[in-house]
Amino acid sequence: MALVNIKIEGKEYQVDSSLTVLEAAKTCGYEIPSLCAFNHGECNSGSCRVCLVEATGGGARGMIASCVFPAAEGLDIHISSPKAVEARRRSVELLLSNHNMNCQQCDKNGKCELLHVAQITGARENAFTGVRSETTLDQLAPAIYRDTSKCILCGRCIARCSNAHGLGILGFENRGFKTIVAPAENRSFANSPCIQCGQCVSVCPTGALMEKSEIDKVDDAIRSGKKVIVQAAPAVRAALGEEFGYPIGTPVTGKMIAAMRRLGFYRVYDVNFGADLTIMEEGHELLHRIQEGGVLPMITSCSPGWVNYAEYNYGDLLPHLSSCKSPHQMQGAIIKSYWAKEHDIDPSDIFVVSVMPCTAKKYEKDREQMKVNGIKDVDAVITTRELARMIRRSGIIFNRLPDEEWDQDIMGDYSGAAVIFGVTGGVMEAALRTVYYVLTGKEHEMIKFEEVRGHDAGIREASIDINGTVVNVAIASGMKSAKILLDEIRDGKSKYHFIEIMGCPGGCINGGGQPYVRPVFLPNEADDILDNYKEKRAKALYSEDERQVVRQSHNNPQIVELYEKFLEKPNSHKAHELLHTSYSEKECFPL
Repeated sequence: MALVNIKIEGKEYQVDSSLTVLEAAKTCGYEIPSLCAFNHGECNSGSCRVCLVEATGGGARGMIASCVFPAAEGLDIHISSPKAVEARRRSVELLLSNHNMNCQQCDKNGKCELLHVAQITGARENAFTGVRSETTLDQLAPAIYRDTSKCILCGRCIARCSNAHGLGILGFENRGFKTIVAPAENRSFANSPCIQCGQCVSVCPTGALMEKSEIDKVDDAIRSGKKVIVQAAPAVRAALGEEFGYPIGTPVTGKMIAAMRRLGFYRVYDVNFGADLTIMEEGHELLHRIQEGGVLPMITSCSPGWVNYAEYNYGDLLPHLSSCKSPHQMQGAIIKSYWAKEHDIDPSDIFVVSVMPCTAKKYEKDREQMKVNGIKDVDAVITTRELARMIRRSGIIFNRLPDEEWDQDIMGDYSGAAVIFGVTGGVMEAALRTVYYVLTGKEHEMIKFEEVRGHDAGIREASIDINGTVVNVAIASGMKSAKILLDEIRDGKSKYHFIEIMGCPGGCINGGGQPYVRPVFLPNEADDILDNYKEKRAKALYSEDERQVVRQSHNNPQIVELYEKFLEKPNSHKAHELLHTSYSEKECFPL
């Protein structure tokens, strides 16, 4: 590490030469307003000019954008000089001059980074007036909407789409005053190969990109008198607390359950039951393919963002995908069949709501393949953020809630294997626990499969010897990593039997519907925790797995009962009718 000597506000410091001025100032105890810094490596080109400082020496002369200017020997930086203060205020006022300021109606209210820097810099709303850029409002896609009147052209969404997936769905369209961020030709997300993952939403500093809310749909269902049943994914409990001031990675399962009951839901269930069911179906499907010469490698199908990517880009490899529905879709199908029959309720009177860390689930639940006899498995999907909005709107004081338990009838039990579905590698590990038992007749001695654990994006691989049968597995999250494995399959070079692919880097804990991770809105969090937020959330799920008495899906007594009373056996005709699906190749840019 090479150190350089700099001055900030007349005081001398030594800092790492690899840092930008913005980063160096942070290490020295100064917070320079910005709209791109510390955004998980996706700082842009300094175009917004919000982080301007006055500097001399070290190659600087006058105003510099601190987010891109490197810390250099002899640099003398002034953050609070009259020129610097005025320059930052003017930069923000210019952004506001072309911004739709309907803050009270904006879903990003309270988490808007533009409003945050406007308050810090003292920017005035109407400092510059005149004609505004023409607005595009894209509300056609089921998961994400785009409002260019709120876009500040920072480019963070463009960078995230490229960095996470290697995709170029979003880019700068037009020139000069007419410039907007959009899919090619300013198409709707619905008419482009967008996988609806919501990673662009998770980094947008304003309300230009947001999940398409289904809160009104849930409200209408409750008012209509339907039996509105809610089910929550495992990753939600590991992040919901962040919306109410809890440290990152604090599991709030009991309070989340209590809150959902108070919101008026008829039953409150855990999607972990559906995850256990998925493992039973997927594990036996894998064994059948290995033993009967089926299409290998088999690839998981729990992540709808990944499924969308495959349908757009790898139509020839769709037979490699498991035919299993994702856990919440399976559980929705069981609620409207077995559960409805046991409770003598007409399925048409049931409304299933899934609380998901993922925006792509909104798209998934509307697929034609997610219906049984014309009845949708799931009727509405709300994100972790949307659930937090509903809780705040209701006046519930979250941290004063008691810890309550899931409803236990028919679908109350779950295993530790189900909990870890929310972490990249979790589906693989859960499946291996059951596959090991089916092949050997005994439980894996250590229960955990450390070989497949890890929260970072990239590729992990392992060879698992199961009673003489070697199963080669791989895990990838983010389509940039997945593409490497998919190209190997396409070229006939893949050595794997089973591959887990998750759409979002790090898995569901980092889904596009999870709480925003921004230093400015998490004042009690240390920088090292912010840098490792995925690991913190993952630990919350792994710790719950270890607390469970039952840690393998096949040992869940209610899953055993479901097969005995209703489904007969894994991959039976009845199971395929309710729990399995199909895929079809999609045109990337339909007319």
